[in-house]
Amino acid sequence: MLSRTADHLFWMSRYTERAENTARLLDVNYQTSLLPQSEAKALVGWQGLIGISELLPAYTEKYGAVSARDVMDFMVKDEANPSSIVSCLSAARENARAVRGTLTTEVWETQNQTWLEVRRNLKAGALERDPGQFFEWVKYRSHLSRGVTVGTMLMDEALYFMRLGTFLERADNTARLMDVKFHGVHSDFYGTDENTKEEYDFYHWSAILRCVSGFENYRKVYRDIIKPERVAELMILRRDMPRSLHASLNEVVHNLELLATDNAGDTLRRAGKLCAELRFGQLDEILATGLHAFLTQFLDRVNDLGSHISRDFLVPSPQ
Repeated sequence: MLSRTADHLFWMSRYTERAENTARLLDVNYQTSLLPQSEAKALVGWQGLIGISELLPAYTEKYGAVSARDVMDFMVKDEANPSSIVSCLSAARENARAVRGTLTTEVWETQNQTWLEVRRNLKAGALERDPGQFFEWVKYRSHLSRGVTVGTMLMDEALYFMRLGTFLERADNTARLMDVKFHGVHSDFYGTDENTKEEYDFYHWSAILRCVSGFENYRKVYRDIIKPERVAELMILRRDMPRSLHASLNEVVHNLELLATDNAGDTLRRAGKLCAELRFGQLDEILATGLHAFLTQFLDRVNDLGSHISRDFLVPSPQ
């Protein structure tokens, strides 16, 4: 396969997954902002959301002070923001259009229809009318795209590059979500009322689990009250949790093995080593060294892995 074709397929899937993850982040922040809390603490949550994508300088330059409405506009509708939902869906559609002949009709029509509908929905005020419903729609279109891809594409290199992009992006976004949200909960937030603290804990961690479609999975695995350390274990080490770091890296390695060439051995080794550390790692070891330090290092290694994949398989110029 031509590297340019592989590049378009890889980034089409990354941008679709990024749009979904942005919707998930916005949705969980919107839900947690409705909990009883001071206005200052609510704004800290919105500021942290921009920090996940390292977009605070760009936001501040355009909007100034942080506010919920401006953050949602910036992360959903702002076409000048390359990580906004509308920008990601536009980029996914353009990458799909560039390799229209490689895709099945169903995959192309799903991408194209998503782009047409998101513009129509935003123009009709869907975000302002019901943010939660709009974010659910974005997630649904991403689910539809993945399902149509797996259900109609030939199981060859084109599919492997698409899956590779999806799961590399998912690993990156899950780590960013955890890094910000786990540091957004502090005991001094709740005051001295222990009952209030426990109640907020439940709703906060429930919202985070729902952000990664993990609430029911948590109940099934642990059958206990929601505890931060178990949320961390579910989202980092559980191979059977679809959006965990382990599950995502496992898929990355699997698809790299299917694509591996003689000159890509170092890339596969890096991916395999990172996946093995998640497979055999223990939460106590991670917490002992610090969750923030672990996630920061993980993000650096995922970005490095993405660079090696681009070098070995894709067009050199980054997107």
